[in-house]
Amino acid sequence: MGKPVYRRVLLKLSGEVLAGKRGFGIDPIRAEYLAREVKSIFDLGISIGLIIGAGNIFRGIQAAGKGMDRVTGDYLGMLATVMNSIALQDALEKIECETRTLTAVNVDQIAEPYIRRRALRHLEKGRIVIVSGGTGNPFFSTDTAAALRASELESEIVLKGTKVDGVYNMDPEEHSDALKYDFISYSKVLEKKLRIMDLTAITLCMENSLPIHVFNINSPGHLKDIILGDNLGTLVSE
Repeated sequence: MGKPVYRRVLLKLSGEVLAGKRGFGIDPIRAEYLAREVKSIFDLGISIGLIIGAGNIFRGIQAAGKGMDRVTGDYLGMLATVMNSIALQDALEKIECETRTLTAVNVDQIAEPYIRRRALRHLEKGRIVIVSGGTGNPFFSTDTAAALRASELESEIVLKGTKVDGVYNMDPEEHSDALKYDFISYSKVLEKKLRIMDLTAITLCMENSLPIHVFNINSPGHLKDIILGDNLGTLVSE
């Protein structure tokens, strides 16, 4: 087995990966699967920050489109990320991964407030740090939160685990002739308006020279393979 090519990573998971066959909610079987995937790199000594979205529970923009105030919808989405984070923390601790959940919105009974120096201290002590609550502000997605926290926590890369195996020039679910990129630059992503992450997140990563690796988290072992240097998925960088 090769050596890890990264020492500290920020793993961004979409909320949908926690949903089971129903397509919504939290499936304990999926939480256990994700926990074991994370443990596979934790056991390599990798320092891990983790952010999970809320698409399996609530989407602020969708709610706003149906009449709910956008700010209210975004705050509900932040709370949903806390729920997902606590579920994933529970699954990780059941397989002996010491974990701390920090949140940008105060929920003192179940999570610590997000303070950068505290998060760094947890990482230094070998704990997995799950950051929830987005940035704590409306109008910012969990993608932007991932780019921001990765920069703050001195991560070397953002690993974006989704349900597709990389970045395509078209939606591969709708177009059988879609072409997958092994590598693409930030500027091309912005130019082509590819929906990898929102534009704010891409711009923030570009400004901080923070690469993004998009891969299929539903493929067992791919996360570990990427950490060990395999060219899976799509790398977005300068």
